[in-house]
Amino acid sequence: MNVGLRGLSIAFAMALTIQLGVNRSAFPETPSVSTSAETAIVHANVQLLDEVWSRVRGSFYDPQLKGLDWEAIGNRYRRQATIPGADISRIINRMLAELGSSHTGYFTLSDPAYYDLADIFSGSLRRNLPKHFPSGEVSYTGIGVLTRLIDGRHFVSGVLDGFPAAAARLTVGDELIAVDGAPFEPVMSFFEKAGQGVTLTIRREAGGQTQNVAVTPRRLRPNDMYREAMANGARIIEAGAQKIGYVHVWSYARPAYQELLENLLTIGKLKNADALIWDLRDGWGGADPHYLEIFNPRGPTMTLTTRDGKKDIVNGKWRKPVVLLINEGTRSGKEVLTHGFKKYGFGLIVGMRSAGALLAGRAYLLSNGGLLLLAVADVSVDGERLEGRGVAPHIEVPFDIRYAKGTDPQLARAIDLLARPVGD
Repeated sequence: MNVGLRGLSIAFAMALTIQLGVNRSAFPETPSVSTSAETAIVHANVQLLDEVWSRVRGSFYDPQLKGLDWEAIGNRYRRQATIPGADISRIINRMLAELGSSHTGYFTLSDPAYYDLADIFSGSLRRNLPKHFPSGEVSYTGIGVLTRLIDGRHFVSGVLDGFPAAAARLTVGDELIAVDGAPFEPVMSFFEKAGQGVTLTIRREAGGQTQNVAVTPRRLRPNDMYREAMANGARIIEAGAQKIGYVHVWSYARPAYQELLENLLTIGKLKNADALIWDLRDGWGGADPHYLEIFNPRGPTMTLTTRDGKKDIVNGKWRKPVVLLINEGTRSGKEVLTHGFKKYGFGLIVGMRSAGALLAGRAYLLSNGGLLLLAVADVSVDGERLEGRGVAPHIEVPFDIRYAKGTDPQLARAIDLLARPVGD
C-alpha cells in the first residue's frame, strides 16, 4: 500500500477507514464520520501522522530503525488517527515512543518545550520560523517556571530568578492548580495575558488548603530567559567560614551560557568564592566537551583590559573546590560534561543518575506548525554510549519535589560537603 497520503483529497477521506483496514466494529462506541468538518480533521490527522512517519524513515539516526517494522507501525497508528475525536498529538508521540530513543518527540503550541526548542534550533529553522513567529522572535507568555507533571498534577520543579514566578514567591514543590479559576496549563493559562495580573491557585502541602497568589505574566524569549535566570540566580552562600558560590546553568544550548559562567567565576559575583556548586539539574543540554576546561587547572588565563576598564577573560579557570549537582532531568550535552567531570576527577557529583538521553537531535517544523524533535545521530563519549544509561553521582541524594516547600536536599548536601574544612 502506498503510505504517502499527502495527495489524498477530502472527498476520499470518507473511504479512508476502509482503505486503511480499520475494523469499525472494534470501536462500537465511536461515531462514524458524518460531517465534512470531521472528515477534514481525520484527513489532516492522517496527513500529519504520515508526515512524521516519513520524516522518521528518512532522517532517524539508525537506518534500520532499530529493527522495527516501521511500515506496520505506521499502518497501526494511521488506523488510530482515522478515529473521529482522536488525540493526534498523543497518537504521534506513542508512535515515536516505539523507537525508544531520546531527542524524539512531537510538540505543539501548548508545550513550553515547543518554544524552547524552536529558539534553540532557530538557526536551522530560520526559513520556516517567520510563518509561525511573524516578528522573527520566538516567544510566548509565561511566568518563568519549570513544571513537572506527576500523577496528573503540575508541580513547580524550577523557579527562574528575576521572573514573575520568583517575584510571586513560588517555590519548588508548589502544586499549580488553576489560573483565574480555570485548570492550570503551562502555556495556554497565560495566553495573551502579558502584563495582566492573574490569580494562580496553588497548594503547598499534601492534602492542605489551596491559596491564591497574584502573578503578572510577561513575554518570554527562551534563550534570553535562561541566560538572565542564570545570571540573576548566581550567588554566594555563607556556610560557616566558607563562601560557596552557586550557579544554575539552566541551558547550554548557546555558547553564551559558557561565556557567562566564565565571567561569573573569573571577574563576576562568584570570583571571590572559596568553593563552587555547579548546578546542571533539569533544563536543556547542548554543551560541548571543551566546556570542562574551565575546571582544568592547567593552562594560563589571559585578561584583556580596554582603556575604559572593561575586562575580557580568555581561557578562564576555576582552581578551587567544586561540587556538581545532577538529577533525572540532567540530559544531553550536560551528560557529556557530567561524564567527563567524574572520569577525570574534577570534583564530587551529588544528586541522582542523569537521564541517559544522549543522542544528537534536530528540530523540524511541520506543515501544521507543530514541531518534531528527532534523533539524527548517535553519540559516544570516550567510546562509551550513555544513551539509556546516564551517569551515576558519587553521592546519591533522592529528591521528591512534591510539596517540598522550597527545601532542596541535594543542594543542602553539596553545601555541607563544601563547608567542611579541607581534610575532613
